[in-house]
Amino acid sequence: MSPQGLPGVTAAICMRIDDPDTHRARATAAGATIRQELQDGEYGSRGYMAKDAAGNEWYFGTYQPGAYRDGASPETNS
Repeated sequence: MSPQGLPGVTAAICMRIDDPDTHRARATAAGATIRQELQDGEYGSRGYMAKDAAGNEWYFGTYQPGAYRDGASPETNS
């Protein structure tokens, strides 16, 4: 069953990637619909959200859980 026939967002897949800018360009060229433009998060991540041809929602970004915990930079919080 495709999520296109269902109301709302049924699930979103999050993928950690190193270069979201280049990835977004390739995704757009491949026909993905950009649902949220590239953004820099206040916690240090950069990413975007897209919808593929089958209706699946994806988040691609540099997300690093805990990297900025307690205000520490990623260099000091490994």
